[in-house]
Amino acid sequence: MTITPVLLCGGSGTRLWPLSRKSYPKQFVPLIGQETLFQASAARLVAPGFAAPVVVTAADFRFIVTEQLHDAGIDPGAILIEPAARNTAPAVLAAALHVAATDPDGLVLVAPSDHVIPDAAAFRAAVLAGEATAKAGRIVTFGVTPDRPETGYGYLELAAQPDGLTPVGLTRFVEKPDQATASAMLAAGNFLWNAGIFLFSAKTMIAAFEAHAPALLAPVGHAYAEATPDLGFLRLAPGPWAKADEISIDYAVMERAANLSVIPLATAWSDLGDWDAIRRLGQGDARGVITSGAATALECDTTLIRSESDTVAVVGIGLKDTIVVAMNDAVLVADRSRAQEVKDAVAALKRQGARQATDFPKDHRPWGWFESLVIGDRFQVKRIHVHPGAALSLQSHHHRAEHWIVVEGTAKVTVDDDIRLLSENQSIYVPLGAVHRLENPGKVPVVLIEVQTGTYLGEDDIIRYDDVYARGQIESKQ
Repeated sequence: MTITPVLLCGGSGTRLWPLSRKSYPKQFVPLIGQETLFQASAARLVAPGFAAPVVVTAADFRFIVTEQLHDAGIDPGAILIEPAARNTAPAVLAAALHVAATDPDGLVLVAPSDHVIPDAAAFRAAVLAGEATAKAGRIVTFGVTPDRPETGYGYLELAAQPDGLTPVGLTRFVEKPDQATASAMLAAGNFLWNAGIFLFSAKTMIAAFEAHAPALLAPVGHAYAEATPDLGFLRLAPGPWAKADEISIDYAVMERAANLSVIPLATAWSDLGDWDAIRRLGQGDARGVITSGAATALECDTTLIRSESDTVAVVGIGLKDTIVVAMNDAVLVADRSRAQEVKDAVAALKRQGARQATDFPKDHRPWGWFESLVIGDRFQVKRIHVHPGAALSLQSHHHRAEHWIVVEGTAKVTVDDDIRLLSENQSIYVPLGAVHRLENPGKVPVVLIEVQTGTYLGEDDIIRYDDVYARGQIESKQ
């Protein structure tokens, strides 16, 4: 039987700020190596016995999802668009309904898209070991053998000691414990970390919602039944979706269900919940120091120093148990024992109205990305990257004029009735109110410098006349 992977691709990852932000969360960021966590999550399930992945994500991320899957050489089975964040229970139910529409007995593997599992073969072996149990109508969850008394994870208490890949009954879920409780559970030997990964048949999960969370069935069911196709995406209907409770799959179903079994994952695993988790996964020196990018450590111990910009050099001197992460627009310095509190810093920045709390320096769009280089009174300078074959919408602005200078590639530019090709070192002026479009007709990226001048420079000053990505005026910021 083929297993359909379902990747949950929402969340904001605030504990990995400043690299992970609401507009570009951790699953899309290459935190370890060149591959993003989302790409790695999809790639580890490209194998015999597994169908093309179904992705559940937000509208803001839909083009990032397709771009990263394309770059990884993976064709999705479907991409379901949530109209609003409702935690994991509605997302899991929508995915189960999607699979059940073609095969109620079909097996579904639900997994977060931001976990690190280095041994993909061992992970797949554990999943396949649960196939017969899931076919028999049980919900299979996966646990990780703890190697330390971790207080940042939830735990699974097993009915018996784990034995290889043999399914074991689940006694209960345990919330994140204090240090003493975590140490006791580690010593007991029948507790595993909760990986938040589940295998089940579509009809089994729907029945579980009927028994334990019936209030979700009508809004999610109607949202799926009334879903509309859009450029290869499937948009769940916003009206009924808004009536669904915001609740996790653990609280809604798993902690109430009696038909759960656990299979141990015989591989390393991390949910990369904070910067210290990344430090632990890295290859540190003899003093436990990890540096990356333009970072230098002098006489430091058990410290992570990371620069995400070639133009920002970071130097640590005499640091111990410290996390330092620098970007062009924000710098984090924290005691590594308090890495979980980074989310509190993000909340404080939000209260101050700081854009760094949520907005990533690079603004990713379906056609490429841009970043602001300089912002001043009545002017802004941007670097714009347009993918091969991509095009911005045909648009105009009420409050600003623009100057474009091509520095790489060849751009096709429309300004009112004037259409021309611009090569490197050529430029053009786009007057205020002019209807214009930028396209990349070539096979290499187009990079240009844009200088905006005017009384208002916000991204919502856009009137769209035509857009190949079917974005409306309300989506001017995507």
